[in-house]
Amino acid sequence: MSDNALQAATKPIEELDSVVVRFAGDSGDGMQLAGTQLTNTSALAGNDVATFPDFPAEIRAPKGTLAGVSGFQVHFASRDIYTPGDLVDVLVAMNPAALSENLRFLQPHGTLIVDEDAFDARGLKLARVESNPLEDGSLDEYQVIRVPLTSLTREAVEGAGVGRKLATRCRNFFAMGLIYWLYGRDLEPTLRWVRHRFRDRPEVRDADVEALRTGWNFGETTEALARSYRVPPAALEPGEYRNITGNQALACGLIAAAELSGKQLFYGSYPITPASDILHELARHKRFGVRTFQAEDEIAAVTSAIGAAYGGAMAVTASSGPGIALKTEAMGLAVMFELPLLVLSVQRGGPSTGLPTKPEQSDLLQVMFGRSGEAPLPVLAASGPTDCFDVVLEAWRIATRLMTPVVVLSDAFVANGAEPWRLPDVAGLEPIEVSHPGASGGQPALPPSLPRASGGKAGGAASSAGTGFRPYARDEWLARPWALPGTPGLMHRIGSLEKQDGTGNVSYDPDNHEHMVKLRAQKVANAVNLIPDLEVTGPESGKLLVLSWGGTLGVCREAVERVRAAGGGAHGNGTGGAHGNGTGGAHGNGTGAVAHAHLRHLNPLPANTGAVLARYERVLVPELNLGQLALLLRARYLVDVVSLGKVRGRPFWVKDVTGVIEEMLA
Repeated sequence: MSDNALQAATKPIEELDSVVVRFAGDSGDGMQLAGTQLTNTSALAGNDVATFPDFPAEIRAPKGTLAGVSGFQVHFASRDIYTPGDLVDVLVAMNPAALSENLRFLQPHGTLIVDEDAFDARGLKLARVESNPLEDGSLDEYQVIRVPLTSLTREAVEGAGVGRKLATRCRNFFAMGLIYWLYGRDLEPTLRWVRHRFRDRPEVRDADVEALRTGWNFGETTEALARSYRVPPAALEPGEYRNITGNQALACGLIAAAELSGKQLFYGSYPITPASDILHELARHKRFGVRTFQAEDEIAAVTSAIGAAYGGAMAVTASSGPGIALKTEAMGLAVMFELPLLVLSVQRGGPSTGLPTKPEQSDLLQVMFGRSGEAPLPVLAASGPTDCFDVVLEAWRIATRLMTPVVVLSDAFVANGAEPWRLPDVAGLEPIEVSHPGASGGQPALPPSLPRASGGKAGGAASSAGTGFRPYARDEWLARPWALPGTPGLMHRIGSLEKQDGTGNVSYDPDNHEHMVKLRAQKVANAVNLIPDLEVTGPESGKLLVLSWGGTLGVCREAVERVRAAGGGAHGNGTGGAHGNGTGGAHGNGTGAVAHAHLRHLNPLPANTGAVLARYERVLVPELNLGQLALLLRARYLVDVVSLGKVRGRPFWVKDVTGVIEEMLA
């Protein structure tokens, strides 16, 4: 048989626009591997892809139980897609627990592929299922494909010389082969991966290869499947692509930022889900001068990074919500030092350990305000896996321009999800200018309207500084000089105590303290001159603005597009309708009534944010928390912000947002 499924299939073929597949099984069944391989193969086929890995929270829950179910959802399409899909077209369930936990995600009349060997008395008991769903009629609304997957896999790999336990673990490759046949996926990329991955274990290699091919052959020969399907390539922008996760993109962005600024990258972190993969990825790239340090705790991680920043390196630390809480005192120290530092927060469900493998956006208020004293920081949020590369470059530009720590927010959905990434033209990336006292170069000029700190006195800094080096002298951006240790003539002292402006001497003068607090705040506020205005997709004014941030971009964008496409009428926010608010049909709320905008910059907000919000009657903010950004917007702009919060350990479905939009427009 040819390894290329597209050439060997003989049954009728139907063309589809898009498909959503979900693998579900025990945490040891290789569902993440199966989903990743399907994703990579689909990307190589030219499809646009979006994924949602759904990990169990427990490291190793009892086999076959509900707590141990692991899932991986893949959406591949012949057009641009923004989400991994709401409901799935095909669910592959490896045991009763996987079926019980995931059946709610299957489309009505969708295809359900089950390993019927796993639906024995023991499997049903572990899943707390009273009757066998394969026999009791509860699955009648679905197309159920019962496959003796375990026994067929063991039989197929018998000649590879592996034991019974290892043979059973090849079931995921059988399931992959069947899905590959069903949707015309090429076997060769996965075969190459297997041969390379298990090049030193030929028996495992041969078993996986045989299981994959047997699954494909089952699809071709079984009478249960009368046809297969094809999803044509998407019309993507020409270029070289790779499939990338958010954490991988963060790592690539950090390396690029270090190269563009001529700095050695130092990454100090303590392992924590879901941020650990950034450390794993960076540790593979020492040839670029990357230095990774796995610290003994979160405090050591951030303070080591602060030390690296003091020494002149590009310093980065990362964690999730609980770890960020432990880093906060040292983040305040970096604010007092006024050193460039990137703090990456990959958010997860909380509080405490909470839902360590599930996505939330519930740490926004923590990174905004969770430090002692007045210690504002610029805060940016990545909108998706590929955006993680760009957001890190921008964050480092801000950090070095203003000499301040910067927080970059991601979350488990963005970090673990994957999509095609068009490799940038490295030669076309803008250098990041960094200057040190005594070295050539400087900072870009300040816009004429950029304000300086106001209020309070400088505490006599200018008169007491003398002629020596002034470590807290300010440039036009209010940034202090980044003096490298050991530079002749630049000996200086920095510390956590309040210092006198300019000299850096310890100062308890109340006027100076107020001046310094306002100065540091103004420096962060000046970042508004480094960021673009908020852009709106849709009408410039109207009934409703949907405002997203972070990983909610895709679902909000698609929800607005769906509502506008179904609204009937192109104007929607004019005054010519019978109801005085549009020409969108009998209900007067046509396609022009709703617009969408997305916030990457959360502190400071874009300069035109207030003006944009004021142009709409109402503002809807979907976020994976109970309304944190909505709270900030209400307080600052006094606008009617409607919060759509979700804290279920899962990203929004498009229908979650479209339903609320339609209600608000009605």
